[in-house]
Amino acid sequence: MTQRTRRLDELLRQEIGELLAREVADPRVGFVTVTEVETAPDLRHARVWVSVIGDPTERDATLEALQHAMVYVRRELGHRLRLKRIPELHIRLDDSAERGTRVLRLLSELEAGNEVDGLVDETLPTPVPRIGREGDAPEPAASDAPAQPDEPTRRPKAVARRSHTGPRRSGGRGHPEGRRR
Repeated sequence: MTQRTRRLDELLRQEIGELLAREVADPRVGFVTVTEVETAPDLRHARVWVSVIGDPTERDATLEALQHAMVYVRRELGHRLRLKRIPELHIRLDDSAERGTRVLRLLSELEAGNEVDGLVDETLPTPVPRIGREGDAPEPAASDAPAQPDEPTRRPKAVARRSHTGPRRSGGRGHPEGRRR
């Protein structure tokens, strides 16, 4: 990502946030925060990451309303910004704050010694030790001596081609002695 793209992303984030807060009057749009904007390298498309407070049905309604409002927002950006092309804006839900809050809650429950419920339907994989299967390569034993580093591989010497720096063998023009025999 270039410095110009980063500056444009930040400018779009600020302007879209301001437009949504002050000028979009759709009642379905609740409390929305524009967390990030990612512009494509060709500046034709931009993902607008938003954080929405509310239950899942309110979030869905807000996202739908925001997608409809992006036509207006894009037009207003065209009036406010001096850009050759205003990118098409695509709304994406940023749920990182929710996930962070959930992780903090789980950690505090684990530190308190409480049993954590609801971990069966996880969306993220839980790391587990790998179970060996038939056909796997054997793992080296801890008592084995450390392996010696291999000798560095040597490339074969390149065969140098001789460039013809002496007189031409065929003689001809430009050679003072003519043809050599």
